[in-house]
Amino acid sequence: MTYAVTNDVGIDVAAYKAINAGVGPEVPEGLIVHLAIKLPEGGLRYIDVWESEEDCQRFEDERLHPVVHRLVRQRLGLGDSDPVPPEPEKIPLTVIHVIGAGGNFDLTG
Repeated sequence: MTYAVTNDVGIDVAAYKAINAGVGPEVPEGLIVHLAIKLPEGGLRYIDVWESEEDCQRFEDERLHPVVHRLVRQRLGLGDSDPVPPEPEKIPLTVIHVIGAGGNFDLTG
């Protein structure tokens, strides 16, 4: 079942680029589309559409969180075992259609 979320993160473009460099260029399995949008008031908004919530969770657990947690610890001067602040709230979205270079996806079931 398709899984789509949005969340706002308090980072700048340089931090986003550092995260992307750490995650690597390979498109995650199950990702349909990822948008990162610069907000006028500062920070970024992510909009993600995945083939399933499991695909999203696997990417976060295996590739995203290790990179983000390392960068957050460095930025805040924390040790390797110190907890990191909680991630921003994810807001579920109901997407019914996506079309782009990756294909034409009817998500209405």
